[in-house]
Amino acid sequence: MSTARENSGTRLLVPSLMVIALVVAAVASLGAPLITTVATTFHVSLNSAQWTLTIALLAGAVSTPILGRLGAGPYRRATILGTLAVVVVGSALTVLPLPFAWLLVGRAGQGVGLGLTALMMGVARDHLPEERSAPTIAQISVVSIMGVGVGYPLAGLLSEVGGVRAAYGLGLFITTIAFLAAWRSIPAAPEGRSAHVDTTGALLLAGGLFLALYLAGERSLWSRHLAVAVVLAVVAAVLLAVWTVTGLRGKAPLIDLKALRHPAVAGANIAMFVGAIGMYVLFTLITRYAQTPHSAGYGFGLSTFVAGLVLIPFSVLGFVGGKLTPPMLKRIDAPFLLAGSAVVIVGGFVLFAAARSNPVDLLLAMSVLGFGVGSFSAAMPGVILAVTPKSETSSAMSFNYITRSVGYSLGSALGGLVLSAGTDTGHLFPNDSAYTTAALVGIVAMAITTGASLVLARKRSPQAAPVAAPTAAPAAAPAGSPSRSGQ
Repeated sequence: MSTARENSGTRLLVPSLMVIALVVAAVASLGAPLITTVATTFHVSLNSAQWTLTIALLAGAVSTPILGRLGAGPYRRATILGTLAVVVVGSALTVLPLPFAWLLVGRAGQGVGLGLTALMMGVARDHLPEERSAPTIAQISVVSIMGVGVGYPLAGLLSEVGGVRAAYGLGLFITTIAFLAAWRSIPAAPEGRSAHVDTTGALLLAGGLFLALYLAGERSLWSRHLAVAVVLAVVAAVLLAVWTVTGLRGKAPLIDLKALRHPAVAGANIAMFVGAIGMYVLFTLITRYAQTPHSAGYGFGLSTFVAGLVLIPFSVLGFVGGKLTPPMLKRIDAPFLLAGSAVVIVGGFVLFAAARSNPVDLLLAMSVLGFGVGSFSAAMPGVILAVTPKSETSSAMSFNYITRSVGYSLGSALGGLVLSAGTDTGHLFPNDSAYTTAALVGIVAMAITTGASLVLARKRSPQAAPVAAPTAAPAAAPAGSPSRSGQ
């Protein structure tokens, strides 16, 4: 009976990992297309409603390193189930007829789930044979981004049909399914893992990240209360600096910062950070452009649902790009593939900057962007995990997802700043030329990413070996040891 149950769990493992990664990304993105609806439903300002998205991203960025370290220890299964339980409870709070403050609490609970993606990669690497784990990890990275494109149109449709509660009801439904899938299929972590969590480091990093991302998202704070913003920026810098020093000196840090000394790890995270800035600039520009009314002199005045449909090519082509990447990695070194993917993303920016006179142009730009992002996301884990021991998979990828989250937030803020600068006094919508300027900013960011990837390709050793595991986990399975469950 136990053998049959174990075989069943093994068969369900890969689909469950994909479902969980897809669900947490889709649920966290539900806030973006519902901002206007939330403002009118709860009678709050658009700036306040914007927090339904911001607070989810903040919660995800803060929870990612903590969950990554917990997931690297013996309590990984409990960590995954506990986190999904928090996501389900948060989803329930968004559906219940409670005041706006409780909606924000619920959205924060949903955002915590963003930290699970790195844990899904750790599970795949520990419990699947090597020939299956690499493509599975690549697909997990892809679906974690593609989930955004899935969540937008569904949320838009449900909000138009049944209101904001119906849209958030979708989140409750799919997060419950994800929890049940994890309960049924997620195995326990291999024995010999360290259970230590750097609590001080967690608090320092959480505080620093929260302030940094808050300042990136609150553009009005810089214009209205510059002194307060500067003080908070200094506090964030101090917290992150102290966290860095303690992380380098500690025996069991929250994230092994010493691994960043390896050119492959450092280069990959730099490429991810700058690339995320560029990707999110275009991602947010296109949906905003599509919903701009014709009275502004441009735009198509699309509804939330129809504008969300513009993102479907992003998800479909992103999945295709991610699916094609693992076979290509057998013939092309991962850093070169990263550089090529960044060039494809630049193509999406160029299309948007040069041609956006009808919705078909937007669909084409999103298709190119999706293919490039899918390939980029699928190639990224291979660069980092090639020099990372199995026991540190969750922690290493958590740091990469932190850089991605911060990059997304800065990209969103940068796009907003460019559009604000291009808005004439007394006008509600920016000039059409502001979108072209924002696209050029994205092109520069992706050009830097391409250069960083090429530098990484030149410095990367063909025989790169995994970096040493932290000293606090001497009993951890070595990188080359066979998987316990994958044998």
